[in-house]
Amino acid sequence: MTDTVIDAPVEPASLAARLAEESAPDIVEALNREAPEVAAAILLSLPHDRAVEVLDQPELECAPDIIEMLPRDRVASFLSGMSADRVTDVFKEIEEPGRSDLRTRLDAETRGAVDKLIAYPEESVGSIMTTEFVAVPTTWTVGLTLDYIRKVERTRETVYSIFVLDPRTGALAKAVPLRRLITGHPEDTILSVAPNRRPVVVSADASRNEAARLISKYDLLAIPVVDASNHVVGIVTVDDVIDAMIQKQTEDVQRFGGMEALDEPYMSINFLTMIRKRAGWLCVLFLSEMLTASAMQGFEGELEKALVLTLFIPLIMSSGGNSGSQATSLLIRALALHQVRLSDWWRVALREIPAGLTLGAILGTIGVVRIVIWQKLGFYDYGEHWFLVAATVGTALVGIVLFGSLTGSMLPFVLQRVGFDPATASAPFVATLVDVSGLVIYFTVALVILKGTLL
Repeated sequence: MTDTVIDAPVEPASLAARLAEESAPDIVEALNREAPEVAAAILLSLPHDRAVEVLDQPELECAPDIIEMLPRDRVASFLSGMSADRVTDVFKEIEEPGRSDLRTRLDAETRGAVDKLIAYPEESVGSIMTTEFVAVPTTWTVGLTLDYIRKVERTRETVYSIFVLDPRTGALAKAVPLRRLITGHPEDTILSVAPNRRPVVVSADASRNEAARLISKYDLLAIPVVDASNHVVGIVTVDDVIDAMIQKQTEDVQRFGGMEALDEPYMSINFLTMIRKRAGWLCVLFLSEMLTASAMQGFEGELEKALVLTLFIPLIMSSGGNSGSQATSLLIRALALHQVRLSDWWRVALREIPAGLTLGAILGTIGVVRIVIWQKLGFYDYGEHWFLVAATVGTALVGIVLFGSLTGSMLPFVLQRVGFDPATASAPFVATLVDVSGLVIYFTVALVILKGTLL
């Protein structure tokens, strides 16, 4: 499909006619380029089923604003046709009293599903699951199940997984892929085509990362969400997990860059909100950087005696900060993917100590070689004790990179242990922390090596 390009104002009805034959994601892209009131008018001009399909797309920006501009009777019809999890997402962003008004207009089934889903914590599996799935009793045949799927297919999130329930207790017994069902004989019982293994399940209170891990591990299209009695309360589909992962990774990247996560797309967020999201962290980091000035003031006398040491302060600070940020990035990802656990902190420390020493030695060697070349070729004169200056820089780099690697790798463990998201260990924060410590290490090494000469 080629993107719809609008060079001049177009009537909503005319634009709707041009978009009606496009796929829902392409219609969403076109609506995202319009003001909410125009997008609402276009939706009203689309066929009902197409409008529902468009509103069901998580990529539709400003969906709550668009919905609030639609006539209430049409909104109720649209919402009742949407998936329950998508309606819940929209409801979370609609302010009162609009939310309560819309809730009363929903049909009883949709209202009950939304009330249940909206109560789950934000980062839980329950918050992204849907209650629209195919479930049949163990006594049914393959043919009866296929007939049932044909009847309810349009009202279900997915039919690729069929969940077989015990007719007496309602507990989950098996999960049958649609492929096995299609290849079975109509007279066979559904249990006869079910895989001979326990179904993979997840709790509604589990984290979204756990659902993503299970779906990835077992190559599932959907995973049932069960309660304590093994009753299926919903399902999480692979597309729901992908959307949640993209949102989570976007937030983590923004936090790791040293700011609060944005709740809206970059081009949609207003100026004051953007300033508020960014200013807080910048102020915290700025105040933290003041410790760097304090550290340098503490070594003011040494700087006056050996001014040559100031030439390498940017090199020292950046190397420590970079090594810390590297380690933090690696461990945040490893914790998110369950490659390491909190109890593995000491194993990580034992890996990072030799890694930090080796990396520091590499950078230290480069620093020493650079000073030697500059001195010998006459690019710069570091004074009569130039070799001791080179030794100071090289030795300090080993200690600083080691400290940066160790600190950067341990900080995510500390944050997770106290209940914070490890992603809040932003790169600027780690760099600031290591900057201050790096200066102390640098000048301490200088005091030891240059004592009796420059100091």
